[in-house]
Amino acid sequence: MATSDPTQVSAQKRSRRELARTGALVLLAVLMTLFAVLNVEEVQVNWIFGKSSTPLIIVIVVSLLAGILFGYVAELLYRRRKD
Repeated sequence: MATSDPTQVSAQKRSRRELARTGALVLLAVLMTLFAVLNVEEVQVNWIFGKSSTPLIIVIVVSLLAGILFGYVAELLYRRRKD
């Protein structure tokens, strides 16, 4: 017999939501791991004054972090000018 107790229904929804969130995080972790493993070959980085060799995944991650940082700073500057 099914119960219509609100606490049990919300607990079931919360459990499903938590299960979906956990599954999505596991999938994201697997994809990130595959991405890192597939991009380990050495690449040459040309700087203004010299060259260096580093794994491709390091170049990708540093570029991503620099882009996030520059975007954040640009947004802060834009909001200051707007105010």
